[in-house]
Amino acid sequence: MTNNIPIGSPVRTQAIINRYFVKAKKNLGQNFLIDQNAILGIVEAADIHAGDQVIEIGPGIGSLTEQLLLAGAKVFAYEVDDSLPDILQNELPKKIGDAPLEDRFKLMLKDVLKADFKEDLAGFFDMNKPIKVVANLPYYITTPIIFALAESDLHFASLTLMMQKEVAERLEAKPGSKEYGPLTISVQTEMDVKVALEVNHESFMPRPKVDSSVVVLTPLKNKPEIENRKHFVWVVKMCFSQRRKTLNNNLKTLIPDTEKREALIKKIGVDPRVRPENLTIERFIEIARNIPTK
Repeated sequence: MTNNIPIGSPVRTQAIINRYFVKAKKNLGQNFLIDQNAILGIVEAADIHAGDQVIEIGPGIGSLTEQLLLAGAKVFAYEVDDSLPDILQNELPKKIGDAPLEDRFKLMLKDVLKADFKEDLAGFFDMNKPIKVVANLPYYITTPIIFALAESDLHFASLTLMMQKEVAERLEAKPGSKEYGPLTISVQTEMDVKVALEVNHESFMPRPKVDSSVVVLTPLKNKPEIENRKHFVWVVKMCFSQRRKTLNNNLKTLIPDTEKREALIKKIGVDPRVRPENLTIERFIEIARNIPTK
């Protein structure tokens, strides 16, 4: 029998928690989303249509999963909590339209940071068609997941990610702001960043101490030319290694020779006393080009 009350409503979430003795696990950063407007807002921000292929990270008890399925998506979910598969199997709709649940939903108990997307998705997704990522990310692992997705060999159509508001601010930051840093630069050289939705901390059970934002990341059509991406990301991180110090000071680790360092700074045409947060992405690309690959 189909339950007409959405999983993401407070009453249904509480009923599931009571029925299965579920506890949000702090070590996994679990907070159950109980705001149906926010859930539908995520689905809308991700622009989900019938037939879309969606990777979900951390489906939890299925509040977002349910709405992705009802919007017509085929969902492949990564989850690390082995207490949740039975709940998802029991609580998600048994049929979506005319299709049984197993035709439209597959769960893999695996850390997404260890995912081999092409191998994992083979046989369930059509790898010649676009794939979207939709996720309510655990706060403690948001940044590693964004880096992993941005650097993966799978070309995503979009990433719609709910994250701590502070991280969202770092993703859309501009040079000169305190939020601007390696994460900003790494993402903005690959993706267009749009904050689509703000989600209050009261929308979760249990309530976290901070608010969240939903960010839509879309691959850039014209990406800047970066010859060696891993080298570039490493150089950027080294430039920010001591954020309050000047570019000249931070470059000492990369270029110990004073004359060579001063020559590079002169070549790219910046003040050696400038702090890294005031440099544009183009400047970092130029710096990386002029530093030998390790």
